[in-house]
Amino acid sequence: MATIIPAAAVPLYAAAGIRHYWRVELDPAPRVLAGDLHAGTYDETEHLAGAIARIEAPFLVSFDPAVLARR
Repeated sequence: MATIIPAAAVPLYAAAGIRHYWRVELDPAPRVLAGDLHAGTYDETEHLAGAIARIEAPFLVSFDPAVLARR
């Protein structure tokens, strides 16, 4: 099950100790933001449509974010 959480919730995730998150944004173009918690803050990596995103934590997945907008 997926839950849509606004970007403003990310600091709350960090405060709660949630180690990883993926945030999907479809506008203006599909992208995935993957956050990894280190020392109380997130290192965030952006994965753009048109390139294969390889996300290794909390488990390995590879895909092009463009597939998220296909209908």
